[in-house]
Amino acid sequence: MTSELKDTLLKIALTAFGVVFVLIYPLGMVWPSGWVWHGGQGQYYLEMICGVYAVLGIFLIAAARNPAAHRSLILFTVWSSLVHAGIMAAQAIRDGHELGHLAGDVPALLLVVAALWYLLPSSNAQEASVLRRNQTASFAK
Repeated sequence: MTSELKDTLLKIALTAFGVVFVLIYPLGMVWPSGWVWHGGQGQYYLEMICGVYAVLGIFLIAAARNPAAHRSLILFTVWSSLVHAGIMAAQAIRDGHELGHLAGDVPALLLVVAALWYLLPSSNAQEASVLRRNQTASFAK
């Protein structure tokens, strides 16, 4: 896969995952057994997690403009999603009422992990992006 194609796919993935993260609440209303925990009880939890993911989604959409400059945000999304999916999977297995999550938000987060990890720009790409930005800034002065 060429680096240009990989960059284009990463921009698409960041935008798509960002939009999905912003829409976690509506997804929970459409398919509660796959996205809403505790049988819909504990509304505070749902509002909190939706708020956190909406903010992350907005930042991912913004990062799509220049993924190499936002490598640390992409890595945070990969690792936090992996940890979140692991904890949710263990909880779903332990609590038989939450098994729907093994077909909902757990694989969705693992898809985020796999796609962003595969498409992650190298640290060299990040350094080149910073260098280009610094050169552009120096020309603007």
